[in-house]
Amino acid sequence: MGGYDADIIILCLNRRDDTLAAIASALAQRGGEFHVTVLDQGSAPETITAIARAYGAHPRFALYRAGKNLGVAGGRNLAAALGHAPVIVALDNDATFRDDWVIANALKRFRRAPDLGALAFAILTADGSGPDPNAWGYPKSLLPRFKERFDTTTFVGAGHAIRRAAWSAAGGYDTSLFFTWEEYDFCLAAIALGWRIAYDGSLAVLHKSTAEARVQWSGERMAWFVRNRLIIARKWGASRLGLAPRIAAYWLRGHRQGCAPQVWRGVEDAFAAAIPAVRTMPDAMRRYISRNETRHRGGKMRQLIDLIR
Repeated sequence: MGGYDADIIILCLNRRDDTLAAIASALAQRGGEFHVTVLDQGSAPETITAIARAYGAHPRFALYRAGKNLGVAGGRNLAAALGHAPVIVALDNDATFRDDWVIANALKRFRRAPDLGALAFAILTADGSGPDPNAWGYPKSLLPRFKERFDTTTFVGAGHAIRRAAWSAAGGYDTSLFFTWEEYDFCLAAIALGWRIAYDGSLAVLHKSTAEARVQWSGERMAWFVRNRLIIARKWGASRLGLAPRIAAYWLRGHRQGCAPQVWRGVEDAFAAAIPAVRTMPDAMRRYISRNETRHRGGKMRQLIDLIR
């Protein structure tokens, strides 16, 4: 294709019916020229066949097979690289857009704000009645504002848009993170370069939170969660001593949820990981984080309590 407005990327690992619904929702988007890319990461043959039969002939659709699970970070990197539109929109394969104009309205936000690097969508429950409590990646004090707009320091991967220029400048996702925290890691790199991250509650997706192919907290998820968050902190110069309160809070959380061994494995993996070059936060970045994240999380004790929960 020549020039077009947005790439919509969807990662697939089984969830056949949900994936078909996500694709239909993406292809129904109006108000611009959009291309839908599905990257399969190891689905059963019947899932691939169903997708190909349903949409293989569509002129604005492409299906690729990675041959294995590259993780969320690696999968989105590859899927984004397969297109060239100025905006990359990602949709989980157990989610659908709430209406047919979400991407068109997101593009308006990007056109009006040249410094906007990424735009977070509201992630609602499947029935659209309210925010998905398991997909709120912002300070809890902001939850009552889920229908509003505010600047932030991250986005939730289930539904979001990224300006390709910001994506390229920040280097995309760190593929070593594989799963969890990759969005926050990317956003910090983008913020350091002067890009702004925003949440817009008027742009929404409906999220089913399908259990199939989902990593549960009692298993690998906690290990990845702890490992990746500590690695990100190390990237920006945090010491072992400085991370001790966070590690203790994670252990208490893991103990309460019955997965303390996964916490310790995450800690060990985080400190065994090689950090190529420790980065220093520019003053403007520190002020941005303080203004749009830290002040909403309360004092140190409040933050530790939230980590334990």
